Amino acid sequence: MSLIVRTLSEQIFDILKEKIVGGQLSSEQPIRQDALAAELGVSKIPLREALARLEQEGLLYSQANRGFFVRMMTSAEAEEIYALRLAIEPAAVGMASVAANQEERDLAVEALKALDEAANHNLELVTARNRDFHMALIRPCRRELTVQLIGRLQTQAERYTYKHLEPAGRGDRAHLEHTVMLKAWLSRNAQRAEELAAAHITGTLEDLRRQFEVN
Repeated sequence: MSLIVRTLSEQIFDILKEKIVGGQLSSEQPIRQDALAAELGVSKIPLREALARLEQEGLLYSQANRGFFVRMMTSAEAEEIYALRLAIEPAAVGMASVAANQEERDLAVEALKALDEAANHNLELVTARNRDFHMALIRPCRRELTVQLIGRLQTQAERYTYKHLEPAGRGDRAHLEHTVMLKAWLSRNAQRAEELAAAHITGTLEDLRRQFEVN
């Protein structure tokens, strides 16, 4: 078992991403780096590194002489993110279901347990654990570029996942869909796993469309 050492910049990245996903950083005002550095008790150098990475991940954008801003959530962005996920993610899930070794299968089971634990006891962790679960179903496909692309899309989708889960009952439905998907994946039924992944992503997008129409 290897020890994973995370840099200060990586830790700040995770903290800020959680703030962005939870809507704690406004998209209307530039991020106040002095205040944020003081709040986190860090210097500006690792903070800027984290902000630059968040921009690369598509969660922030920068303007000359004004600094970093949180990207606004829009229906157009949701359409693009989920269309791209639909184009590549279901097939990757299907391939991974066949290619996964026992360790990777165990990791997928543990990832769903961790997601359920977060849903029951720590809602702030749900979107991150949701991403972990989906990536656990994808990594065994053995296609490095595909995994990287889906990983970035999953990061950009986290805010939309958070928004999607706001209405009552959505969490229960997501749990059922995840459970059925994992069962097909573990049985190495690639076609069924792919179909369920596509239906899951499509259902989330359709819910988001209705939410954006109301708002």
